[in-house]
Amino acid sequence: MFGKILIANRGEIALRVICACKELGIPTVAVYSEADRYSLHVRFADEAVCIGPARSSESYLNIAAIISAAEITAAEAIHPGYGFLAENPNFAEVCETCKLTFIGPSPEAIRLMGDKNQARKRMAELGLPVLPGTEVLGSEEEALKAAEKIGYPVMVKASAGGGGKGMRIIKSAKELPGLLQMAQNEAEASFGSSDVYLEKYISSPRHIEFQVMADQHGKVIHLGERECTIQRRHQKVVEESPSTQIDAETRKETGGKVIRALNEIGYTNAGTVEFLMDENRNLYFLEMNTRIQVEHPVTEMVTGLDLVKMQIQVAAGLPLPIEGDTVGLRGHAIECRICAENPETFVPSAGKITGFHVPGGTGVRVDTAAYAESIIPPYYDSLIAKLVVHGKDREEAVQRMARALEMFIIEGISTSIPLQEKILADEDFRAGKFDTQFLNRFSRNGVGG
Repeated sequence: MFGKILIANRGEIALRVICACKELGIPTVAVYSEADRYSLHVRFADEAVCIGPARSSESYLNIAAIISAAEITAAEAIHPGYGFLAENPNFAEVCETCKLTFIGPSPEAIRLMGDKNQARKRMAELGLPVLPGTEVLGSEEEALKAAEKIGYPVMVKASAGGGGKGMRIIKSAKELPGLLQMAQNEAEASFGSSDVYLEKYISSPRHIEFQVMADQHGKVIHLGERECTIQRRHQKVVEESPSTQIDAETRKETGGKVIRALNEIGYTNAGTVEFLMDENRNLYFLEMNTRIQVEHPVTEMVTGLDLVKMQIQVAAGLPLPIEGDTVGLRGHAIECRICAENPETFVPSAGKITGFHVPGGTGVRVDTAAYAESIIPPYYDSLIAKLVVHGKDREEAVQRMARALEMFIIEGISTSIPLQEKILADEDFRAGKFDTQFLNRFSRNGVGG
């Protein structure tokens, strides 16, 4: 096992990794920007190194500073968390060159799956269903011909994309030139590449993902699926496991296809394979995230496994301690992403938290690095806490989440809690009748603001 691990991240995920390391008896190193000097991940790590100013480009994205921090503290491995450098193949390669273990998949796997177009092509070759689409587009004329063949509406997507950037829905040939250019410009600005491709657009899908874990001895397992359909601008708001749309037979069949595909590419460590489900309950490969997910706690709640511990153990060369290729799912779990933002306008809300109380009781978990009098800086993602509940079934989990949201007090800043309380009270949500357009209709009906 590793003698010391550096966490190349901040906030709740950095604290989450520190918790796993403490339980494994591994000393930790926190890195922090000047804006995070008084953060809890700095307080609870065994050592902490300031790596730069508040701007992430000068701190949490500064590969040289992070590697230097690892070297001066004699860390043996680096856990990237999610976001920042977690899916950066160059960072993973630098870690290898510097004799540091990157706690994640290989640079080759990150690079393959990070190119959405190439990932889509490779997964299709390995037996996963994909939506009709194109290779990277070479011209506007090519795009027009391809869109006509696929059939409108289509979606233009950034090949190097993620987080909803470089994406546009195109409903007609008249719209295509302008929206194509906008997507290319946004892709270039966000990812340094203007490469885009077209894909058939499903207007009202469900978003379902399979959690996987793979060791260095050729064993790949899946840990069931998560329902991530409740989204705003392609950002998840509420997640749950299992999905009401996936039965045991579908779970086994799709999980088996995922396992075979990842075995073929030699994948290791944690990952998530994401799918879109159409109105006929057909699943289509969307993308793969080569890291631990924000919503991994819902899988932990229904499996009883610690995925971050498993990541560390797998990276250290240990075999997965699970027989077979999956585990049973127990009960139902739901996660709400509590963000520092106005619940009606979604404008970020930075500032000081003047009052803070987290809910407790049976089946309630809160992952957060916030506390009373802590400062939410304006420089980073607005996520400040993950409220997760577990119940014997979905009905109990929904009721438990509703009361936990009511008992979660955060004062001094605006948060997403009022919106999530309304979602949990909505009849269609409680009945499991929703798709990715749910929040759009929700808002138009005057419920969400």
